[in-house]
Amino acid sequence: MANLYKAVLDSVPTAAIVVDKKLRVRYTNRAFREAFRSLRAKGDLRGAIPCGEKAAVCGKGVRCAYCTVRGVFADAFRNGGSAFRNLIVRSGEEEISFRIKVSPLGKYCLGVVDNAYQSEIAREMYNAQDIQQRLLPPASGRSGTTYSFMYIPCREIGGDLPDVYEAEGQTMGLIADVSGKGISAGMLSAFVKAGWDRSEPSPARAMRGLNAKFQELNLDERSYVTAAAARIDKTRREICYSVAGHNAPVLLKSALGIDEIVMNSPPISNWMPDYYYEDRVIGYVPGNILVLLTDGVLESRNGAGEQYGLERVEAILEKSDTAEAFIERLKASLKEFCGTFADDLTAVAFDL
Repeated sequence: MANLYKAVLDSVPTAAIVVDKKLRVRYTNRAFREAFRSLRAKGDLRGAIPCGEKAAVCGKGVRCAYCTVRGVFADAFRNGGSAFRNLIVRSGEEEISFRIKVSPLGKYCLGVVDNAYQSEIAREMYNAQDIQQRLLPPASGRSGTTYSFMYIPCREIGGDLPDVYEAEGQTMGLIADVSGKGISAGMLSAFVKAGWDRSEPSPARAMRGLNAKFQELNLDERSYVTAAAARIDKTRREICYSVAGHNAPVLLKSALGIDEIVMNSPPISNWMPDYYYEDRVIGYVPGNILVLLTDGVLESRNGAGEQYGLERVEAILEKSDTAEAFIERLKASLKEFCGTFADDLTAVAFDL
């Protein structure tokens, strides 16, 4: 009969846990173990719901007297009736929040977590955010050209990708903006990170290589990637760049003002699958600042519906002597102007 009860519990999508009067776990069903990453179906409470307590015996630690999980089961046994509680437990760096209803069942209590699925989704979103953060470049360059960047996703998972790295001793900068928002956009930005050839010093050849790999995904016309890439050649004092359908211009600040560098080309997509992306070269002098940014920055709107616009970006760049100063001022200005954002905001600036 016990095996029948276990089979029934394992067949339902609701997370369930059975606890005896000694507050020992007698059984957790499959949904519960998946939600809380439990390795065992029975044992002590901290084995079922992680708490971080290091005491040799569950219930004997310093913090155990304040354990909310033990408390809700103890209340149900003590009162002989149902107990409800919204709980928050910490597992490593994660905070797991859930709602549990505990009901007496003879000499046992049955706990039902009615939002375990939402807790699992929240956990997966947290993990996805962590992975996406790891795709970002280091906060500052260890060698080569000094840079600073801003990355503000409008949702938990963003669709923009900034990257800075070295190829053949020269600094390479990439900024990409994928179609859509949320999880699907995050997956496509991860594809860009994996598909971009970081060993290729030519931005255009890297674009063509990414475009060829994009064709293999066989996505519909609603999916695409816009990108701008640049190589900084300090020896020749040149910037070699290529653009794939990127609406926001590449900006170069010099003593004479700001140049808006644009290139008419389609995005990486199946619209023009065999498009031949090309490199172009411009010169610079020491003290210039190079900026790559996404159109989310320019198209951000305030409460009155007014766009942030290129003019505000250029005004901030005019007043900034370094890449770091520009990024910090841009970030503060956008937050003051918009408050909340409807699109991902990304910019990378280089001190030349």
